[in-house]
Amino acid sequence: MQPRVGRPDDSPGVDLVAGLELEPSVVDDLPAADDLPSVGYSRADEQRWVDEPPKRRSRTAFARDRARILHSAALRRLAAKTQVVQAGESDIPRTRLTHTLEVAQIARELGGSLGCDPDLVEVAGLAHDLGHPPFGHNGEQALDVMARSCGGFEGNAQSLRVLTRLEAKTMDAAGNSVGLNLTRAALDATTKYPWLRREGTAKFGVYQDDLAVFEWLRTGAPAGRTCFEAQVMDWADDVAYSVHDFEDAVQLGHLDVRVMTSPDERAGLVEVATQWYAGDAHSGELEAALDRLVRLPYWLPAYDGSQRSLADLKNLTSSLIGRFCQAVDVATRERYGDGRLTRYAADLVIWREVRMEVAVLKATAVRYIMRRAGAESIYERQRDVLTELVSALVLAGAPALDAWLRPTYLGADTDAARLRVVIDQVASLTDTSVVALHHRYC
Repeated sequence: MQPRVGRPDDSPGVDLVAGLELEPSVVDDLPAADDLPSVGYSRADEQRWVDEPPKRRSRTAFARDRARILHSAALRRLAAKTQVVQAGESDIPRTRLTHTLEVAQIARELGGSLGCDPDLVEVAGLAHDLGHPPFGHNGEQALDVMARSCGGFEGNAQSLRVLTRLEAKTMDAAGNSVGLNLTRAALDATTKYPWLRREGTAKFGVYQDDLAVFEWLRTGAPAGRTCFEAQVMDWADDVAYSVHDFEDAVQLGHLDVRVMTSPDERAGLVEVATQWYAGDAHSGELEAALDRLVRLPYWLPAYDGSQRSLADLKNLTSSLIGRFCQAVDVATRERYGDGRLTRYAADLVIWREVRMEVAVLKATAVRYIMRRAGAESIYERQRDVLTELVSALVLAGAPALDAWLRPTYLGADTDAARLRVVIDQVASLTDTSVVALHHRYC
């Protein structure tokens, strides 16, 4: 059969890949169901906020979710957003995008070994940082201060907003954006903190504005509990940035690995780890964790920038990732057996000793990058840029916003609602574009 060129109004069907019309007999042979079912998941897990017919019935709903994230503008922007070292400072360190890709890869392998749908946990890894603003966590703190009158700012809550409202892909019947319109399970898997902002808790996963879609995606979920896929993603995130930020610090020359056997440096590192990541650590736990790390057969005793030492450093990072993921795999299987672990059928089991090792590695980025000489003046300037830009955009109003945000701004009926749109604008910017916009308006 030869395809016929053209798309007459009475065409019996369209091949959405080639844009070519097909004979009725070919259309009739296509399966009538939605996306292929995902093993271990229900149709409710695969449901979308707005129903959409499948475009290609040879993939699962979660594979479709993965494609939407990979093709999103929000993901591309992460290439010019800070991970720990400011984006563009050097060719070596991770950006928020490279970190995201590494989290997604770790989550895919770990989740797949435990019975999760690999595409689903990869989606969670790809999506988990989409809401992070320019300048990393420093920018997040600055925007939280500026956004207090409209409910604050939190990168994870902003990620949900990007996925369900800001990213342009699907519109509802009323013409409102529903973001990427991911499946319920995919949105739940990206939700690290399934609650509104509350007293005494810095982290939260949803703004009041987005409560309706949050309640929908949490249908049937135990209150305050993260699904298994989100737990896998969260551990993959911890593993990725603890190991890779350490690697970046060594390569950039901020950290000389030899100091990790120095009593004074070890004491300072343990102090940071206790303050930032392991407040419940018992006396000597973090010291013991550090001892275990530096005694590993593949530990790097010194680094000189040679190709040999580069290879040894890369071997260390890959071995540590394997160590931390294998430990969780073994511990979780010991508790739950060999079956498929998905959604709310299990919780990820992480041995305390492993948590302490990861906490010590995380502390290296704080001590040797974030607190390095001259860093605080950089962070202060970054906060000033964001603070001044938000104030300037509030005064300038709709004409200063991107075209896709202006209708929402003009339709807002309170100052708080208009401020939220301004925050959306600034949070979407890269480290480069936020400086350019600041030059223009400030």
